[in-house]
Amino acid sequence: MTNAEKLQNVKDEIFNLKGKNLKLVVNKGRKKIIKFTGIIESVYPSMFIIKPHENVDLDRTSYSYNDVLCGDISYKI
Repeated sequence: MTNAEKLQNVKDEIFNLKGKNLKLVVNKGRKKIIKFTGIIESVYPSMFIIKPHENVDLDRTSYSYNDVLCGDISYKI
């Protein structure tokens, strides 16, 4: 499977999870890992927006699909 196919699979999966509650782990670098529950609020061609349910240091944050592909963001339903 090529990288373009993997990226398209990630896009399709994120699109199908829009509006559902997820458990997310975000690696912000330098040993800063944030765990929270949230919802995928919006999906765009090159990024998606997550709104956390909890009060973390994030409000609404946008991420690219490459962040998921590289492992900086992981999620579970």
